[in-house]
Amino acid sequence: MVTPSAAVSASDVGGMGALIKEAKKEGRLNATALLPHWANYDALFAGFEKKYGIDVVVYRPYAHSQDELDDVKRYKGKERAPDVLQLGNAFAPSGARDGLLAPYRVAAFDQIPDYQKDSQARWYNNYGGYVAIGCDASRVKTCPESFADLLKPEYRGQVALNGDPTIAGVAFAGVYAAAIANGGSFDDIRPGIDFFARLNKAGNYNRSNPRPAAIARGETPISIEWDYLNLSHLQQLRGTGVDWKVSIPFDGSFTQYYAQAINKDAPHPAAARLWEEYLFSRDGQNLRLVDYARPVLMDAMAKDGTLDKALAARLPTVEGSISFPSEQQLTKALKVVRENWDKAVQPD
Repeated sequence: MVTPSAAVSASDVGGMGALIKEAKKEGRLNATALLPHWANYDALFAGFEKKYGIDVVVYRPYAHSQDELDDVKRYKGKERAPDVLQLGNAFAPSGARDGLLAPYRVAAFDQIPDYQKDSQARWYNNYGGYVAIGCDASRVKTCPESFADLLKPEYRGQVALNGDPTIAGVAFAGVYAAAIANGGSFDDIRPGIDFFARLNKAGNYNRSNPRPAAIARGETPISIEWDYLNLSHLQQLRGTGVDWKVSIPFDGSFTQYYAQAINKDAPHPAAARLWEEYLFSRDGQNLRLVDYARPVLMDAMAKDGTLDKALAARLPTVEGSISFPSEQQLTKALKVVRENWDKAVQPD
């Protein structure tokens, strides 16, 4: 037996029963950048707290992937350090390379596709979706359906990107999708940066964050973000007068997933490992579907009969086969974005 901080699997501490006992003793789980309205985290928090009696504390919920890695370094050895991380796929490998993440194999590790996880189990994808365009049809006469549409003069000051692509996974994915739509590839994200430079020069780029409250106020009538975030706005904006429409751009189809990881120096190591087990359980994966996120174990659960078929049937249909950029391509693309974004897409 080993201590929870050294455990590479639940069996290392004596099995799930022992892990639960140790996690309950700790009584707390710290996280950063987890929003309640994002991929049904509110229900996941509630389910975890009810099932195990462990409080979930989220510092800086509106932070981004790079902020999480920075917090691991900034608060090392302190009680408020994050125990767990949710990282965009362009950011998780750097956390592993920097030695910030603890290897840990959840019970379902072998069912996660190889291209969705680190071979050393320092991170593994939990859920994902496609870049989509959301639009308030009550304020926009004709909603855009492609990246090419977004350049039209009728959308002046209306097109928002969720976050800064140098630090936020969802915004980075938006730039990647724009690259695909404009002659780029997984090896060449520069056309995506050029697209947003043109969007900005045309006066269409809106620098506000398309949060539900901002959409309701009419500040961000068009939003580029994950399909599950855009689709969840349908419920969040009910009764506000917003007529929200969502489309996956046919010219820039791009999908990515979010990785889960454990801080190597987590102040609550047992709770951190138990949280990962919960997120990759059948219950945890089906809860993702409630808010239209695609669980990473979806195919495995469909085969063994544990997938909520009714919820899965609501997901948008996407044509073509799914493909993902490699770790090397993501690392290169993020470097290009960080070196060129600010000077290419300058404020007015």
